[in-house]
Amino acid sequence: QVQLVESGGGLVQAGGSLRLSCEGSGRSFSEMDWFRQAPGKERDFVAAFKWSDGTTNYADSVKGRFVVSRDNAKNTVYLQMNDLKPEDTAVYLCAAKQEGYAYWFWGQGTQVTVSS
Repeated sequence: QVQLVESGGGLVQAGGSLRLSCEGSGRSFSEMDWFRQAPGKERDFVAAFKWSDGTTNYADSVKGRFVVSRDNAKNTVYLQMNDLKPEDTAVYLCAAKQEGYAYWFWGQGTQVTVSS
């Protein structure tokens, strides 16, 4: 079956860094994106990565602080989060899609908590 597994979340002080991983299995994907959701809040877009050409896109709130990278052999996309702020606290979710298909697969999420 298709599966996305996020990892790397944790507790960090403001100004610190974390690297999240999203490993896909079962299929190849054309795009993997990161979203985040705090309790009682709407899910927000964080970053996008296209496997075909390496194109990235970032939400304004994380530009200059977060960087997406990939490992082709591991079918994994990373989200390097630097200069973390308390407002970055959320469950971070990985989403992926296949070329030519509109359906998005979702991981279970990993908690990121940033203390002030």
